[in-house]
Amino acid sequence: MDRTAEFRRWKAQCLSKADLSRKGGVDEDVVEFVQLLNEREQYFTTSSCAGRIILLDGGINGFEVQKQNRCWLLVTHKPCVKDDVMAALKKATGDAILKFEPLVLHVQCRRLLDAQILHSVAIDSGFRNSGITVGKRGKTMLAIRSTHGLEVPLSNKGKLMVTEEYIDFLLKIANQKMEENKKRIESLITDNKNMIKVIDESSPDSKGH
Repeated sequence: MDRTAEFRRWKAQCLSKADLSRKGGVDEDVVEFVQLLNEREQYFTTSSCAGRIILLDGGINGFEVQKQNRCWLLVTHKPCVKDDVMAALKKATGDAILKFEPLVLHVQCRRLLDAQILHSVAIDSGFRNSGITVGKRGKTMLAIRSTHGLEVPLSNKGKLMVTEEYIDFLLKIANQKMEENKKRIESLITDNKNMIKVIDESSPDSKGH
């Protein structure tokens, strides 16, 4: 099987699978971008998260890195308020951590050149931590991501270690980062549309049928 045919097979298999994420679907802020990529012959998305504010509770012997050992106290893809965090913290029994995670999007690309083009768009849109990997079987993956995250411990063994005033301050920062993240996604969509227009004008058969 040639590379192009194999890529089409991988794409068909991936897009036909059920969404096993916690939310069970694509986040609203990236639906347009995900659809834009999946409509192209040279790309398909394998996972995505538009960005979120989360409150996690780790084990009493320290925060566990593994996902299966985390307790998700709060997850939101929208701006967050202090009352919601304070209510969620009452459930904490270990080391609670407040995090803001910006957009993370994984895209499998048909060729390295296709990945490099999209990588350039991502960098220009502010996602400067994006990178390309090439696997042993020739799978070319692009991870679109940035560095404007936030991670702050709030409690230890269930005891709150900071003031409510400080939590309010942290949430203002997290919400600002959420807004900046949204602006970068909008820029990514616009820049990608412009990229597609240039590709289509230079290569009439570049669009999938």
